[in-house]
Amino acid sequence: MARQARVKSTTGIYHVLLKGLDGRNLFLDDSDRSIFMEKLNKARETGGFQLYAYCLMDNHVHLLIKEGEELGTSIKRITVGYVQLHNNKYGRTGHLFQSRFSSEAVEAKQHLITVLRYIHRNPLKAGMVSQLEEYPWSSYHKMIQVDQGNPAILDSGIIKDYFPTVADFIRFSKEENQDDCLESHPKTRWSDELLTDMLKHNSEYQNLSELSVDKRNQLIRQIQRESGGSIRQLSRVLGLGKMMVEQALKR
Repeated sequence: MARQARVKSTTGIYHVLLKGLDGRNLFLDDSDRSIFMEKLNKARETGGFQLYAYCLMDNHVHLLIKEGEELGTSIKRITVGYVQLHNNKYGRTGHLFQSRFSSEAVEAKQHLITVLRYIHRNPLKAGMVSQLEEYPWSSYHKMIQVDQGNPAILDSGIIKDYFPTVADFIRFSKEENQDDCLESHPKTRWSDELLTDMLKHNSEYQNLSELSVDKRNQLIRQIQRESGGSIRQLSRVLGLGKMMVEQALKR
């Protein structure tokens, strides 16, 4: 089946999702994240795109950008350089990212600020933090002037353009919502075989029963988002009790 053509944005603005191959983690420590940010910033300078927002999760990355050169060329600049350094660091070869990145065209103001909020709330939605301010690897910090050292420079004047004050931006960002932008979970559930294979190739997902409750619950939620698995399937494949899985998936 031929690939569906990527929707072209009339504004040049895209929400981009980069995912690890077979659900594997893209970042194993903060130095990996720093390297990615360096590659992102270098690609921005070379490719001429504008970076409006970003969020680095464990196994995927969200970007909100306005293209300069062709979008695919910019994404290749980001990913190829990072993969080379990542593979050298960990003594591995082969692909790290899924071969085709996901994107959605952002055409209107309301869509733009919705995507912005969605990107920044990813760590909160994943149960990684309890407050947006606690997560250091998103552009939220730069936008509220409490940056913690991430090197990429935002080209965004979104707050000044769309929010009367920073306080209004913070209030909007923290509103409960049903935003659903480029969801990273699959539309259909994985088979037991596919889920087992993914777990086998990701060391972080092994020996879950030996982890702290908070860490185990975080990883169970992450696995569920990637696989679309039911409580029964996750319990069966992970070798954990149904009650344990159910408690982990509760918000």
